[in-house]
Amino acid sequence: MTEPQIKAPDSHHVLAASGWIELGDAAEATRELEMVEPSLHGHPEVLNVRWNILASGSKWEEAVDLARTLRDLTPDEPLGWIHLAYALHELKQTQEAFETLQPIVERFPQCETIPYNLACYTAQMGQLDQARKWLKRAMKTGHATRIKSMALEDLDLKPLWPEIRETS
Repeated sequence: MTEPQIKAPDSHHVLAASGWIELGDAAEATRELEMVEPSLHGHPEVLNVRWNILASGSKWEEAVDLARTLRDLTPDEPLGWIHLAYALHELKQTQEAFETLQPIVERFPQCETIPYNLACYTAQMGQLDQARKWLKRAMKTGHATRIKSMALEDLDLKPLWPEIRETS
């Protein structure tokens, strides 16, 4: 079931909250979300922004709970799954993060973030051959140059940096 689109003025508050997150001001983002009609607080767009607020404050346990809610609300969208795995990884539950994303990678074949994150998780678990495979898949799925640039700044992929630099 697709959620109805959020209409103005609530859509403006959600957008403003996203902007505040990008500017690094979680408190202001929270204030903007508080102005959204209470009946919309469980809307996936609002939950996504709320997850980003939690992530910006490294509130990973709360982020896991919220991501599970988002995943359960929108199981046919990748975002809830990705947020859940990421929060688990930040809680040092990297195997569980991997187990969250790996089974759904074929459900979302156009989503480069899933194989990219799987590359990060396998690299952190010392499975470098698997990490290479997932990173290559992410590059085939998405924009290879952008993904390579991102990978060269991602500490999770640091064990692969020398060979990532060599790839064209």
